[in-house]
Amino acid sequence: MKENIQLSDELRAAVKAIKKAILQSQYRAAKSVNREQLSLYYGIGRYISEHSGKGFWGKGAIKQISDQLHKELPGMRGFGESSLKNMRQFYEEWSDCIIRQPMAGELPKREIQVSVATVLETIDTTSLIRINRQPSAGEMNIEEFLGLCFTHHIEILNKTEKLEERLFYIHEAVTNKWDKYLLRDMLKGKLYEHQGEMPNNFAKTMPSTQSALRAIEMFKDEYLLDFINVEEIGARDEADVDEREVEQAIIQNVKNFIMTFGRDFAFVGNQYHLEKFGVEQYPDLLFFNRELAALVCVEIKRGGFKPAYLGQLSAYLRILDSEVKKPYENPSIGIILCKQANKSFVEFLIQGYENPMGVATYKTMEDVRRVLPTEEELRRVIDEEI
Repeated sequence: MKENIQLSDELRAAVKAIKKAILQSQYRAAKSVNREQLSLYYGIGRYISEHSGKGFWGKGAIKQISDQLHKELPGMRGFGESSLKNMRQFYEEWSDCIIRQPMAGELPKREIQVSVATVLETIDTTSLIRINRQPSAGEMNIEEFLGLCFTHHIEILNKTEKLEERLFYIHEAVTNKWDKYLLRDMLKGKLYEHQGEMPNNFAKTMPSTQSALRAIEMFKDEYLLDFINVEEIGARDEADVDEREVEQAIIQNVKNFIMTFGRDFAFVGNQYHLEKFGVEQYPDLLFFNRELAALVCVEIKRGGFKPAYLGQLSAYLRILDSEVKKPYENPSIGIILCKQANKSFVEFLIQGYENPMGVATYKTMEDVRRVLPTEEELRRVIDEEI
């Protein structure tokens, strides 16, 4: 039987500090290995591209190089003919965005008889990747680029053409830690084309890729609740309208809300009573979506997004799945409706939750009126035109 050792507070702090250092070191080592691998493959790809593209080599040269590599480096994997061609593709697709640091020695441009081992020694792999330009309005994240393994990069290059699309899949694969097979499913399902702008974690938390894609396509990033009229509610200013009044306006216009929200929604209830271990909870709105085969819990917030909202919604979803969801239904989905949200901030936080959730914003009729010109302004414009 193992002895149960009681540690002092000082020793617990020491264990915590050492454990943190170990984990950080392992993380840095993993990132370093991936960066070195990409640097190597990029350098080899550049070398192959420059020589094969300018006629320095004859037909079948890449296969001959691969065969010789296997002889000189027995047991070394990942340098077959197709792999070397992938390296060339990797360099050629990204070379416009990436420049090299000055190399210690350039490879020979003429065809000479040297061993492949000698060639590899002359390829600089210590300093790949600096950005030559920021593509697509600064969307390129070099840490994400280096954090994605070579296999994932090739999957993306083979199935996409636009730079924005490639950057999207790089970001999603790194953020959500997709394996190769999930990445393939997302590429095949054309996630980039079907994505809404609503920050969500559906790809990570839904039971299948198809379910995630359907959910992403189902929900929008912003909803116009034009049937909510501040004047009719009786408030002097929209800031005076609380969440319950918005909820009641939705209940009175539930048909309009469902039509705004999407297809195949059925209204279950508002302030729906939940209880677990004697603790009662009351989510604002509860729907069921036939296409997703899932309960959809909607929380309405008057102001801007707050991180605490995700924790509250996650609690509702956990209780719904435990007490309300049928065995044949998919996990319950949660949507926060608020007036403003920083999408990048929400996207970062929401990935830490295991329940399917998204955050969308809404506008009311009062918001629409604010951006429309007044009657007096319209008359002035018309008079000026005349």
